[in-house]
Amino acid sequence: MAAHRKPKQARRYPFAARPAARTATTLALAGAATATAFNGTGTADTVLTPAQIKARVDQLYQEAEAATEEYNGAKERTDRAREALDELREESARRAERLNAGRDALGSIAGAQYRAGAVDPVIRLALESDPDGFLERAAVDRLVGQRQAAAVADVRDRLAELDRLRDRAGHRVGELRSRQGELARRKAVVQRKLGAAERLLKQLDTRQRAAYDAPGGDRTGARPPEVTAASPRAARAVAYAYSALGRPYVWGATGPASYDCSGLTRAAWRAAGVSLPRTTYTQIGAGRRIDRSELAPGDLVFFYPGISHVGLYVGGGRMIHAPRPGSTVRIASVDEMPFAGATRPA
Repeated sequence: MAAHRKPKQARRYPFAARPAARTATTLALAGAATATAFNGTGTADTVLTPAQIKARVDQLYQEAEAATEEYNGAKERTDRAREALDELREESARRAERLNAGRDALGSIAGAQYRAGAVDPVIRLALESDPDGFLERAAVDRLVGQRQAAAVADVRDRLAELDRLRDRAGHRVGELRSRQGELARRKAVVQRKLGAAERLLKQLDTRQRAAYDAPGGDRTGARPPEVTAASPRAARAVAYAYSALGRPYVWGATGPASYDCSGLTRAAWRAAGVSLPRTTYTQIGAGRRIDRSELAPGDLVFFYPGISHVGLYVGGGRMIHAPRPGSTVRIASVDEMPFAGATRPA
């Protein structure tokens, strides 16, 4: 019985109402309560302090951004599968047209032979008033027969090619469906984490929410001290990033109205004539890896152990990046997050 009374007592005295000091046990309970609230199984008496809410929301946003990059990768794979399927379908249509043309030619040969009659060649020779002329025509008939055989073989080859293409298209359809399922799952993960973060933020009062939403970076958009870009292309990428300041963060967006982190860096370098992959964990390999001490404007700077965030270095220890949902493209210090590496695309 005693084992059943403790949980009831814990429910009668919620965490937030206890005046006890913040012992290790209390903090552990707070973390567990936060996780429970995130999973949607928390009770009405689970109350977190503003600091705990902020910490958990920051964690959820970081997890959501990692999930967003996985979504971006899944979308890229889905798009490639769809393009490959479309190419196969177009090629199948072209092969079908050629097959039909071959069949038409074969039908013309067969029709001509039918209209000419199918008299036994020996009888025709016996009745022929001009045997030499008949033999010459027979040689022509053999040539026509060879062409007919070639036409039949051509039709058979084209039919086999079409069957192979249709088999490949069938496999691509299965791959596309699998990719679309993966895409939907990734999207659900992002939306679930963002929803959990928003529910936690609703526990803050107006002042606390305003303090949380206030940009931590440079709100003026002023340029850092002039530093030479790594290349003319890098300078164009930096100029594009400055032009995007103030645009909203939207997960999965690549501009020009809104961006996520890798969408911004990709758009900036695309404006400079350089094509980057879609995700943070592929962008880090799109160029020469450099040490932090070598950073120059235009370099890509990456953060967190899982390479889940990227910004565009603009000099003076600062970068332009799209931080998180509810925020805008802004200038921030590269020390704002755990640095993971840097790459120079061009």
